[in-house]
Amino acid sequence: MPNTKPRQRVPKPDVCQPTGTAELPMLDVYMPMMKSSAIVAAGRLGLFEALADGPISVVQLAEKIESSSKGTATLADFLIALGYLEKQGELLANTESTQRWFTSRGQVDYTPGLLWTHEAWPMMGGLAEAVRSGHPERTLWDAMVEHSHLGEIFSSYMAAFASDLGPDLLKHVPVTPAQHRLLDLGGSHGLHAIRFCRRYSQLSAVIVDLPSALSETGTTIARERLAERIHLRPGDLQEEDWGGEHDLVFYLSVAHNHSAEENRHIIERIGQTLSPGGLLVIHEYLTETPQDALDAAFRLTLLLETGTQTYGYEQYCDWLSAAGFQSVERIDLNPKEKGSLILARR
Repeated sequence: MPNTKPRQRVPKPDVCQPTGTAELPMLDVYMPMMKSSAIVAAGRLGLFEALADGPISVVQLAEKIESSSKGTATLADFLIALGYLEKQGELLANTESTQRWFTSRGQVDYTPGLLWTHEAWPMMGGLAEAVRSGHPERTLWDAMVEHSHLGEIFSSYMAAFASDLGPDLLKHVPVTPAQHRLLDLGGSHGLHAIRFCRRYSQLSAVIVDLPSALSETGTTIARERLAERIHLRPGDLQEEDWGGEHDLVFYLSVAHNHSAEENRHIIERIGQTLSPGGLLVIHEYLTETPQDALDAAFRLTLLLETGTQTYGYEQYCDWLSAAGFQSVERIDLNPKEKGSLILARR
């Protein structure tokens, strides 16, 4: 019989903690910086992918990533200490977790997230100024307009997350044969619409997002042979005409990019466009009291990048109630860092 036991997660070493009883104040600053830098550099060099087919020597790895043997060995030593690589005799190999999350052979390849972190890193230099003013000097969306490659990289990162979130959506979101029209607000990469249209043959979809976020989406849809069923509407989802009545609306990982008033208005419009018995699906990171470290960090990121924030479940319930939704269900995903789903019907 096949082994059906759940995979045991092996915790990575916490290199940011001192090894003795003395407190070392700069360790909390220096080691996280070096840890992130090393992992991002490995992603940019294609180091994890170069090891995806199995263990190889440092010299072979250096050749594959077109780098010096000295530099490759030095980076690899630190990645071993971090728990991202391991030694197998004289050969280097990905750990199980690295193979699973940062290569094309794994469950989801989050390498685009590493590439995005490289682009986002310089933006963090403006955090003190954003704290002083209470808003970013320029938003992430402004930066994407000025530098089109940012939109492509960010969309690829969101596509990786969508691949990870997709099975949860299919598990928890009910779709009936009577539901035919899907509206995906802020759907960028198109993977959620693709996944549901492939699962449910009666569905067709419209994706609304900024032009910079949809630059590669049409190609992806065409590759999946769904161009006749999934259509794009480039534009600001607050102003764009969504077109017609819909049976199913996705508002996934989008609300935190909008102000409370904008979300209230969008949810009101969703209520107006939903057909009787239609379903709204929200995915978000719901802020709680007291906040955990991830939520607090994410809210600080939003302050810098968009000037917005996360919201509590009660706020969503208020917006939904005002828009005429009668039935609201909350589903917290596992692990909790994946966020929560809110299913609402009018």
